Amino acid sequence: MLDRKFLRENRELVTRAVAMKNESVDIAAYYDKDAERRAALQEVETLQAEANKANKAISDAKKAGEDAAAAIASMKEVSGRIKELKAVADGLEAEVEELYLRIPNIPHESVPAGGEENNQLVRTWAEPVQKDFSVVPHWDIGEALGIFDPEAAVRMSGSGFTVLKGDGARLERALINWFLDVHRDQGYTEVNIPYLVGRQAMTGTGQLPKLEEDMYLCQVDDLFLIPTAEVPVTNLHMGRTLDGDQLPVKYCAFSPCFRREAGAAGKDTRGLLRVHQFHKVEMVKLVAPEDSWDELETLTADAEELLQKLGLPYRVLTLASGDLSFAASKCYDLEVWSAGVGKWLEVSSCSNFVDFQARRAGIRFKGKQGRGFVHTLNGSGLALPRILVAIMENYQTADGRIEVPEVLRPYMRGTEYIG
Repeated sequence: MLDRKFLRENRELVTRAVAMKNESVDIAAYYDKDAERRAALQEVETLQAEANKANKAISDAKKAGEDAAAAIASMKEVSGRIKELKAVADGLEAEVEELYLRIPNIPHESVPAGGEENNQLVRTWAEPVQKDFSVVPHWDIGEALGIFDPEAAVRMSGSGFTVLKGDGARLERALINWFLDVHRDQGYTEVNIPYLVGRQAMTGTGQLPKLEEDMYLCQVDDLFLIPTAEVPVTNLHMGRTLDGDQLPVKYCAFSPCFRREAGAAGKDTRGLLRVHQFHKVEMVKLVAPEDSWDELETLTADAEELLQKLGLPYRVLTLASGDLSFAASKCYDLEVWSAGVGKWLEVSSCSNFVDFQARRAGIRFKGKQGRGFVHTLNGSGLALPRILVAIMENYQTADGRIEVPEVLRPYMRGTEYIG
């Protein structure tokens, strides 16, 4: 969330940011109701001063043996009005808070305006794979090799789920273990986190209230299946003050991710491109404010290192304002080329949230350089199963097999080919 004082002093900037992000919050209503709330509280303060005077007048009259009836009547009237105004202010505060939690982060000045079509290319690495045979989509080669069984998943769970078998499951597990090992070498501390979290945690990272309909909710316990490890990992320090001299704090975590994708019906329905449950390794940083933009670049480089070692062609995009997430100030998307489906696939989003999430989650720092809210960053390192898709398609052979990338072979007991 944004600082309320900042909101009051920068109405034009905030209103423009809401428009740039295509958010639906009624920002004018926020300002109107906040002004009403503050006016009510100001009147309470004024009346409280009158009540104090009336109380003193009553006391003085009683000490002097004088009639205090008029002062008592005045006191009752003022007290009644104070009670009414406090009730009004409390009601307005609830309305203001609801709107407040729906105000998005401000896009960084370097973020281009516009929607997805305005995303800016930053750089590319390697050229898309050119084969001398027709590369088939991953769902075809996966079923042919017996490593992908979508029909079994549909029978159990419906559409949007998948089953990986044999070497397919082994390949995914190899990727996960290798991702974590590389991140540990990059200085991240591995953590194993809950896959169910409460509303406070989901609100802290910005998924609630906006995205509740996209989440899986266990209603009996009011717990949410996590959409990403970002939620529990960032909230490891919810409501805590960190030693500023120990920043940055860097974590990596593997988790399943659960997303209803309520607004994506009909998109990418075949194969592994869009599913309700998938695996991902996440990187999270909590850093000093003055370091956060440099830390975004190193976070992105850490994700890129994985793609380079896998030999997968990719590109880096700066997301335009309308394509940014609710909580992000700036985001780089990493997209790999996948030869079978013939498109770029997003496999990582590396974002700087500045102090937006930290304010919501109450994560502060205190050190020699001062005190305040930390800045939070996160990025996928990397997201499955789209990396699986890229390997299954870019590493296809003419005889219908899949070559295992060299860096993964030690994690698959030396297996060089699937099929």
